[in-house]
Amino acid sequence: MDRRTLLKLMAAATLAGTTSPIIAAKPAQGKKVLVVGAGIVGASIAYHLAKAGADVTIIDAKSPASHASQGTFAWINATWAKQPRAYHAFNQESVSGWGELQKELGLNIRWGGSLEWFSSEARQEKLEQQIAEQVAWGEPAKMLAASAFERQEPHVNFHGPSRVAFSPNDGAIDPVAATKALLSGAKNLGATLKYPCKLLELTYTGGRLSGAETNMGTFVADKVVLATGAAPDTATQFAGIDLPQRSTPGVIAITKPMPQLLNGVISAPGVHMHQRNDGRVVLGEQGGPPKNDAHRMRLQGRPNAFPSVALSTEHAKRILTVAEQFCPKLAGAEFEGVHIGWRPLPLDGHPVLGLSPERPDVYLAVMHSGVSLAPIVGQLAAHELMSGNTVARLDAYRPDRHFEHVKRY
Repeated sequence: MDRRTLLKLMAAATLAGTTSPIIAAKPAQGKKVLVVGAGIVGASIAYHLAKAGADVTIIDAKSPASHASQGTFAWINATWAKQPRAYHAFNQESVSGWGELQKELGLNIRWGGSLEWFSSEARQEKLEQQIAEQVAWGEPAKMLAASAFERQEPHVNFHGPSRVAFSPNDGAIDPVAATKALLSGAKNLGATLKYPCKLLELTYTGGRLSGAETNMGTFVADKVVLATGAAPDTATQFAGIDLPQRSTPGVIAITKPMPQLLNGVISAPGVHMHQRNDGRVVLGEQGGPPKNDAHRMRLQGRPNAFPSVALSTEHAKRILTVAEQFCPKLAGAEFEGVHIGWRPLPLDGHPVLGLSPERPDVYLAVMHSGVSLAPIVGQLAAHELMSGNTVARLDAYRPDRHFEHVKRY
């Protein structure tokens, strides 16, 4: 860990109410960790564990980034919704962490900032207050006048707001490519990746974890990390606890490569948009799927894909119709992929991180947004698992906390 990173960690630790700096765990040769879930969070934890010297095996019931990570808008940010201040600082540090991972792994991140506004005048006034709060917390956000935001995004029709929130540190990434890069980095450090590999049972010897039974055989393990996203029963089955979630679905539509239209992330009323460096435009709905019986029945099994190409195209065009209002040159866009993303959202909106109080060799890592938090979670979870010490900054996110229903976004 370099001096700059250590100073950032110490400063953030003080903000979170602890004066204990985080010291990188020394390699614990021979410590065997099984990471269950090869999404972006599991991949980051595996990568940081492998860097620290652990013997890491990653398994996924389907394939890497095939669930929540595939169906995410992939906006890297520390926005006004990240409350309270300690959690906002946690996200700020993770945004910086993406810059470090970009250097280490050659990640293709689009650092264009974000523009956000609302159609309601009252909501716009509240946004101004929230941006002022972010500035007080050290985020270089500001409200831009029309001449500035129209110059920044010349292909966007903002439909009349006098001021728009600008967060220059924000970025966006291809979550599937990023997950695969983290897994590749872990494999280069000696980790093993197995899929499709389903966890069936954990085995114990003398009260301590000794291994895991899967459909691909038995794996020896001292610790298990459950990074299984919105899967509803995993925590109950393998960690022995009830993890209250209010996971919700959202549709992400990805176009085929298009000419340069968007410079950064656009959070417009009713739709999110950003364009990757390869020209593909990513559209995300804000309001969720239509609320009718047909959709409720179709979503009961938590699918990640639509039952037909025709239906997926119908939903993509529904989102495109909204997006075209703000970026008319998106008209006629052809779609390359349409995904249903199930957000792994604990009841209070905050991550669940730490060892299960019922099964102390099982570590849980469940959160939204996994994309924004992947770097810092990977680093700190690996530290706790390797050192055996807890990080005080994570105490607010432990799995045995009291969960209140708080809608933060």
